Amino acid sequence: MWRKTSGSCLCYSCGRLNRVDAAVCFYCGRRNPGLWGLAPVLGRVLRELAFARLVTVVCVAAYGAAILLEPGAALRARGVFDLLAPSNAALLVLGMTGSFAWHLGWWWTLVTAIYLHGSLLHIVFNLLWIHQLAPAVGEAYGQARLAVIFTAAGVIGFVVSNVAGVPLTIGASGAVFGLLGAMVRYGRSRGGVFGMAVFRQYWHWSLVIFVMGFLMPGVNNLAHAGGFLGGYLAALVVRHEAETREGAVHRLAAVAVLVLTAACFVLAISTAYRTLR
Repeated sequence: MWRKTSGSCLCYSCGRLNRVDAAVCFYCGRRNPGLWGLAPVLGRVLRELAFARLVTVVCVAAYGAAILLEPGAALRARGVFDLLAPSNAALLVLGMTGSFAWHLGWWWTLVTAIYLHGSLLHIVFNLLWIHQLAPAVGEAYGQARLAVIFTAAGVIGFVVSNVAGVPLTIGASGAVFGLLGAMVRYGRSRGGVFGMAVFRQYWHWSLVIFVMGFLMPGVNNLAHAGGFLGGYLAALVVRHEAETREGAVHRLAAVAVLVLTAACFVLAISTAYRTLR
């Protein structure tokens, strides 16, 4: 059953035990602490859903679709950096962003472009970093807040680069920098020996990867900087587990992010179909 109509659940606000059908939380006074019986199932779904695995599936599926839309383009590689590179036309169909999309009002590309990649090396590099960073962010913030931070960082990174006039851009690297920003914020907030160790490690990684971006062709360093800032600010808003326990509000936000992402891909493909028809 989707709804739990009896028994207990954790309040979405304070994380303390209440009756699932309580009108208000006994501890903090929030109304409908069980979210009309949906809080337990939301928590169970998000606990079982590893966000890094979901991102990998979507990225690989989108990359495969881009290759299949124009297979000949992927075989025209001139070097390792554009090995198995999808065509711009295929990426436009799936939701590539850039200043052109900004001027056309295609806001959904800020989300879809996170999951698109321009070559085999591009997608492998980003997915390796996602799998390196997501477990730490998930442990510090929870899986639901991880989804929110990742998406917010990717979107803000593209907003920065689009406003600055970068014509075409894709990739999860802005969101990756957002995960780094979230961990930098976590380390600063925790303080002490452990917190400072976390801060130094993730700040060092951020600087190294950012500098590397200037040494490789076609890297959108503006999106990296914007993504780091976006991840830091998103982490500041949602807070981490040591400050407040993950609740149903965070889970609802994560579900909203997943629904929004799916809707953005539908908008991207339908818009491309109408435009190219």
